[in-house]
Formats: sequence, C-alpha cells, structure tokens
Amino acid sequence: MAVWAFGINHTTAPLDLRGRFVYSIDQIAPALQALRSALHNQVGAALLCTCNRSEIYCAGDKAQLEVALEWLAHRGGVSPQLLRSHAYTLNDGLAVRHAFRVACGLDSMVLGEPQILGQIKDAVRAAESAGVLGSTLSQLFQRSFAVAKEVRSSTGIGEHSISMAAASVRLAGQLFEDLQDVKVLFVGAGDMITLCATHFAAKKPKSIAIANRTLSRGEELARKLGAEVMCLADLPDRLYEFDAVISCTASTLPLIGLGAVERALKRRRRRPMFMVDLAVPRDIEPEVKALEDIYLYTLDDLASMVQSAHANRQAAVAQAEVIVDAGVLSFLKWVEQRSAVPLIVQLNAQADEWRSAEIARARRLLSKGEDIESVLETLSRALTQKMLHGALAELRGGDTAARERASTAVKRFFLRNER
Repeated sequence: MAVWAFGINHTTAPLDLRGRFVYSIDQIAPALQALRSALHNQVGAALLCTCNRSEIYCAGDKAQLEVALEWLAHRGGVSPQLLRSHAYTLNDGLAVRHAFRVACGLDSMVLGEPQILGQIKDAVRAAESAGVLGSTLSQLFQRSFAVAKEVRSSTGIGEHSISMAAASVRLAGQLFEDLQDVKVLFVGAGDMITLCATHFAAKKPKSIAIANRTLSRGEELARKLGAEVMCLADLPDRLYEFDAVISCTASTLPLIGLGAVERALKRRRRRPMFMVDLAVPRDIEPEVKALEDIYLYTLDDLASMVQSAHANRQAAVAQAEVIVDAGVLSFLKWVEQRSAVPLIVQLNAQADEWRSAEIARARRLLSKGEDIESVLETLSRALTQKMLHGALAELRGGDTAARERASTAVKRFFLRNER
C-alpha cells in the first residue's frame, strides 16, 4: 500500500497561485470524485484547503503523483510545469510525517496554531461523505488527531504564539497613534474575522462595523461585539468612513476594487487607510497597495511578524517532533501489517473448510452409533494431520538448504515452547 501527498503552501507558492486552488467545503466532494475518476478509482483520497495550503493525500497500490498533479493543474488553470515548480511531493513515511506535522501546527505560518486541526477534520468528513477516503487514509488522519492531541497536551507548542489577528492589531497600532480613535470595518463573518474582531474590540476602537454577504451571520457577530452590521452592497459607498478595513471571505473575486478605494481616499481627503486582506483568493485588488496613504497587508506580508515568535518555542518544537516520529513509525507498522491481511483471510478460510469437513464426518459416524470417544479421537487426528501436512512435506522434500529453511520456520510456527 502506497501513501502519497502533494501540495502547495505559504512557503512554496505565492498568494495568487495558492488562490487558484482553494476549494470550499461543499466543493471538496465533487472535486475528490473527479480526482478519483482521473486515477481510475483505485485510491483513497482527501483534499485539504486552508488560507495557507492546498494539499491532496492519497493511498493506493501505487503512487500516481504525476496524474494527480496534472489533474490539479488543469483544475486551477495553470500548466503542470508551473504547479510542479511550486509543489512538494511526498511518498510513504514522508507523506505520513507531513500529515502529522500539519495536524500539530508544526507546518503552519502560526507555529502551533490550533485552527488547522479543525480544518483537517472538516476535510476528512468531506472525503468520508463523498465515499472516497478509504480505510488507510482514515487510519492516518485518526492517528494524526491523536498525535496532535498529545503534542498539544504535553508540549508548549501553542503558548505565546502571535496569530494573524494579533499581528493585524499590532500593525494597526504602529500606524495609528490611538486605536480608540479608529473606525474599523470587518468584511466577512467567518472564524478568522471573528478572531480579528475580538482582538480589535479589546482595544476599544471608536466604532466597529461588520459587512457580510449573509446578513444574519453578520448580525450574530455584531451582537457579540456591540457593532453595526451592513450589507456588502453598501460597501463601495461607505468605505470612506473607515480607518481600518480587515477582510476575509470565501469570495472567488475581489470585493474591494482599486476604483472604490480611490474614491474613498478622495472623500477622506487623503487621510490614511489601514487594510488587511486575509483571504485566499484575494478580497482586495493587489493594485490598491500602490496607492499613497494606503497601507495594505496580505497573509504573506504578516508572515515575518508571526515567524518572529518561533525562536522562543524551539524546545517545544523538538519535543513535538519526537512525538510525531513515534506516531509515524506506529502508522507505518500498521500499514505493513495490513499487507498480511489477505493471507490471514486465506488461512482462516482453509482452517474453516477443514473443520467443517471433519465435523460433518464426525456427525455421520455418531449417527451410525460409533463410540463418541473414538469419534473425537478420529476428529482430532484428522485435523492435526491436515494442519501438519504441508510442514512435514517441506521437511521431507527439497535440498538441504530448503529443508533447513523449512526447519527454522516450523520451529518458529509450531514449537512454541522452544522459543
């Protein structure tokens, strides 16, 4: 059984390329079914998509990395050569180790961040509901969850981390003298925006507004923060009101264009605007960054601030890597043992066949009035002879070397008291 994976993440691919390979949860099932079709339905598969990574995991009789990579490149509208130049490909133990490290937050932009574990669980559920996960990947991910739990409970990997939300607040604090004089707009109402809004709310800004496509969800977040809620359709006309704009939606196209920002700056009389685009694909057109008085940051721009906290947790990282390595070895042993399952099934079937035949013979003898002790003796001898026939034949036949090999195997399998 081969386990393999490939993908792109924040360390290997630019943001705009990553944006081509983002799938929402409801898009994952049909995408996986299409992938399985391309691989002739011979693999178990899972697709993990977050702001920072898009990864495919597969398990089957053999790795089909090139076929899968070309399929994904076609789906993203890029050449296989371009995708290959930014992708990492992993086989067997390396693929398993990568999956475990991702689950533990060791491969995240925010070292040790816990959100990735929930995102992996969502991806696994999507693959299960699509009927494409398979037993090997199911076992892999279940073990990754156990490893992540152990890492979280026995190391300090998640302590004192600087999140994207905290980094956004810190950057805003460098631009504005007092955040309590700042009007903040959050575009979206998902987990990332909720986290960012909570961080900003702690600084008691002058006002907070939530703009979301689904008004009810925006209202729910607004109630928690004591914020105003507004429709996305009102965004272009009201953009000028806000000093800080943080956006993270699942939109496939930018929601805030260059023209809208230019008009907002004109109405603001060139007062600066702080903007953070945490979405992949982008919510804010990249050309906005070139405007004077605009301070626009993307996920990749925040990476250096987030990375600065890593050095303080290297001891925890070392502990986590040891736990991951132990988990990998355990899983690979399980996969190796799985290869013996067909033979075990055959042995059990053969033994059942012999047992059924001898029990049928014993019943016929008993029905003829044979002595029960004699029947039991015959039954036990017949079963014993069937069990030993193959071993005895190997010991008697073949050349000297073959008989020595058979002798070693027979002692190991049958003479347990001598082991």
